[in-house]
Order: sequence, then C-alpha cells, then structure tokens
Amino acid sequence: MNRYHYLIILFCLVAFLGCERRPNVQGNGEVFLQGIWNQDSIANAATLMNYTQHKLKFTCDSFYVDLTTHSKVNYYEDPCYNNGVWKEYAKGVYEVRKDSLFLIGTYTKSNYKQKVSGCYTIGIYRKSFMIKSTDSTHIALQNLSDQREVNLVLKQQLTCVPQEL
Repeated sequence: MNRYHYLIILFCLVAFLGCERRPNVQGNGEVFLQGIWNQDSIANAATLMNYTQHKLKFTCDSFYVDLTTHSKVNYYEDPCYNNGVWKEYAKGVYEVRKDSLFLIGTYTKSNYKQKVSGCYTIGIYRKSFMIKSTDSTHIALQNLSDQREVNLVLKQQLTCVPQEL
C-alpha cells in the first residue's frame, strides 16, 4: 500500500470516531413556551380584508398550530372558500434565538398527519416571529413576514416529557 491509502484509512477512521450518536429523543425546548396558547382576538378584525387566528401548542421542542383564516376575498376555488372561513394545521419543531421564534414544519390534516393534497396550503410551514414581550400568561409576537401582531394567552400549562422520535 502506498501512503495515500494510509491517509484515506486514517481520514475514514478519524471521521468515524469523530461522530457522536445523538439520542433518538426530542429536545426539551423552552420552558416559558410550554403549553397551549390562543390568540383570542385580532385588533381591527372587522376592517381587515383577511386575518388568521393562531392556536399554538408547544410541547418540548415541538409545536402544533391551528390556523383559522377569515377572508372577505376568495383566493380559492368555491368549495375551498367555505364562506370566507377555513382552518389549516401544521406541526414541526421550533427554536428560540435571542428575541426571535422560528417555527419550521409541514402543513397537515386536522389530525396532524401529513397532508399531500386538498384545499389551502400544502408543503413546508415556515414562520418567524419577533418576541416582543412575554410573561407567565401572555406572549406578544410580531410576524416578521407581514408585521402583524400575534398576542397569545396561555390556556393550559404543559410540562415537557421528551418522547422518542
């Protein structure tokens, strides 16, 4: 064997030994977020052409969101428009970095199983919020894509019990 073979074997050995197997368990997430949070009202809802109310559940490092959209404009085919009120769902993982909350997941059916077709949005759910304020029962967020306020009220406190993935 020449020296290049030894270098390749050495490189493979270092790469293999340098890897660390991560546990197959979800992370703990942020303690202050753990729970079920509702957006009970929307400022100036009557004057808006459309708005979406959020219901968020944070459990460990995961989130589940129910989105109820109200629209005076029909963006969809008539069967999907549903007289201007419809629900969408998503789940995924979140991360808090400094004053920002990042939600990354997929749109789902109402049972949080994968959605591959149907009305409304399918595919990746990706939202970013600035955390404007927080206390034990309220969180004020600002959606970074449309600057709308999302004021959440704690409905149920949850404790993180990490589950196997």
